Amino acid sequence: MSRTFTPKVVTANALLEGDAVWLTAADTWTRDMGEAELIEDPGHAELRLLHAQGETETVVGAYLADAKAGPTGPVPTHFREAFRTRGPSNYAHGKQEGA
Repeated sequence: MSRTFTPKVVTANALLEGDAVWLTAADTWTRDMGEAELIEDPGHAELRLLHAQGETETVVGAYLADAKAGPTGPVPTHFREAFRTRGPSNYAHGKQEGA
């Protein structure tokens, strides 16, 4: 029995900075998961992942991550992805710098 497909986003790490990034519908990378393309078709998800994996001068480690629709765009459904949206755990830099 095959597993039911759940919505996905394409995520990776920016090659130079190492930040978590997400692929948008406009083929750009964003550091805000809420701007990512939420993919609800398994075939389209595989095509988007292949596209991302070909951007070797921009990102590394591209993969599909589970997500769901939120009030302002995709939101993570797994703690690993929620952690990645907050940036490095070191408060001296990254997305948590102001905390």
